[in-house]
Amino acid sequence: MKKIILIIISILLASSLLAQSGLQLGLLKYNGGGDWYANPTSLPNLIAFCNDQLGTDLEPDYATVEAGSKEIFNFPFVHLTGHGNVIFSDEEAMNLRNYMLAGGFLHIDDNYGLDQYIRPQMKKVFPEYEFLELPFDHPVYHQNYDFPNGLPKIHEHDNKAPQGFGIIHEGRLICFYSYESDLGDGWENPSVHGNSKETRTKALQMGANLIQYVFTQ
Repeated sequence: MKKIILIIISILLASSLLAQSGLQLGLLKYNGGGDWYANPTSLPNLIAFCNDQLGTDLEPDYATVEAGSKEIFNFPFVHLTGHGNVIFSDEEAMNLRNYMLAGGFLHIDDNYGLDQYIRPQMKKVFPEYEFLELPFDHPVYHQNYDFPNGLPKIHEHDNKAPQGFGIIHEGRLICFYSYESDLGDGWENPSVHGNSKETRTKALQMGANLIQYVFTQ
């Protein structure tokens, strides 16, 4: 019965995407007090980069979507970021679970301080799965842009190496968690963090790899 429901959700997701003239990315709004709205220029810049460099036809601006909303099924790619607390209710956790099982993709970007909050919340979403560190030969690092050493380091915090974690369901990567990298900082306008052009380019290229991976799998 559960599989039939997920198949129906998957069909609805595909139908809603086909009905749109251009796909739109989503930014996840969550409860708990964390700044889900951090890095406001990051997604528009990533979208512009993908449209220019990958030839995608993404809507130029993103949509804000709540974790428990049925509207989340309209977005093939949803981005979550912030520094602080994250809380998913049981209903929101189930909605996120169904979204990802039905074909949706969640990108979690640690904007420093998110790790201790997001891990237990994602455990509510997928109690049967752990975050697994992806090997450097995973396809997500080898789309249009090649990252032979995995996730690039964008913003320094604790002198830790960047790590890319994933949740994999039936062989499909359904959630990517960029940790100690801060991709979103690199996607922001140059004046916000003062990152070099080279650093921003690496961040945007890795983001483009995520988009390309999601849209071609």
